[in-house]
Amino acid sequence: MKRLFIPIIAAFCMLGITACGSSDNSSSKNAETSAQTVSSQQETQTQQTEQSAQVTESGKPDEEKAVTEQTENQPENPDTTESSGKDTIVVYFSATGTTKGVAERIASVTNADIFELIPAEPYSDADLDWNDKNSRTTIEMNDQKARPAIANDTVNLDSYTTVYIGYPIWWGDAPRIMSTFVEAHDFDGKTVIPFCTSGGSGIGRSGSNLASQAGSGNWLDGDRLDAGISESKIQDWINSMN
Repeated sequence: MKRLFIPIIAAFCMLGITACGSSDNSSSKNAETSAQTVSSQQETQTQQTEQSAQVTESGKPDEEKAVTEQTENQPENPDTTESSGKDTIVVYFSATGTTKGVAERIASVTNADIFELIPAEPYSDADLDWNDKNSRTTIEMNDQKARPAIANDTVNLDSYTTVYIGYPIWWGDAPRIMSTFVEAHDFDGKTVIPFCTSGGSGIGRSGSNLASQAGSGNWLDGDRLDAGISESKIQDWINSMN
């Protein structure tokens, strides 16, 4: 009878040991999984904290900061008044477009830069009425000290050796806005060639008057050019001054 109980008792003991071992292994695995979960959560929190600190320091996320730095480091727009490397320029004022057409043809023939003077206060048709003694142009031309403002006088003449200056003839002279221009620039060492357009009047003393007001430069006599003058005729005119 004792021999029968001994194997039974041994079997129960083995079962107990196996159960204990399984429980220990399960507990170990659970503990390991929990530790990994906690570690992962801590790592995520650390990354979020670092990113928050990074945003706080720069004021912007890194990508936005990079875009901002790229924009800030871009060069400014180039100065549009810088010389193109040419040695000749045509500067003109045109109230109705007639002088503009001639100026553009001169620039084409001479391969010159071109610059249009724009009045700060544009001239209306009423302003240009020479039959009205109270029109703006009549008042300006009767006042030798009148100097109408120029809206865009940003041209730099330093690099040019030849300057063509064009304008319509008003009351036998150059418009007062041309006086505003020549008095504001230095023509020392430059050849200045005036030209004009008109309904019939010649250039008269308009060129020499501007030369006196400029006070510098080698001013040639210049000439009146027809509104529809061809480029070949312009070339002939230029050749006649050489």
